Amino acid sequence: MRALKQALDLYTPWGYIHGMDDETRKKVLTRLNRAEGQVAALRRMVEQDTYCVDVLTQVAAAQGALGRAGEMILSNHIETCVSHAFESGSSDDRAAKVDELMEVFSRYSRIGAR
Repeated sequence: MRALKQALDLYTPWGYIHGMDDETRKKVLTRLNRAEGQVAALRRMVEQDTYCVDVLTQVAAAQGALGRAGEMILSNHIETCVSHAFESGSSDDRAAKVDELMEVFSRYSRIGAR
């Protein structure tokens, strides 16, 4: 557990400022549950040799649910952690948060380009 905390500290050098509020957490969990159900349906569809277009439609639905969950988490992160770094952090803290966001956006663009 200690090693995990040390690894996470590399990505959150000033720790976690705020957790997700209850409403956001509930909405994210709803999206994740939906995506989980869609992935389970995808597995069954592939096992049952379902028509490719129907499987692709289900893939798009699962990606949409995960994408929306990601958007909610990112929005929460910007409203809490990034906002805190810009309000009370040093210029190094702000630069680190901008770099972190650029990396996140880079990952999202790579995912969408596949």
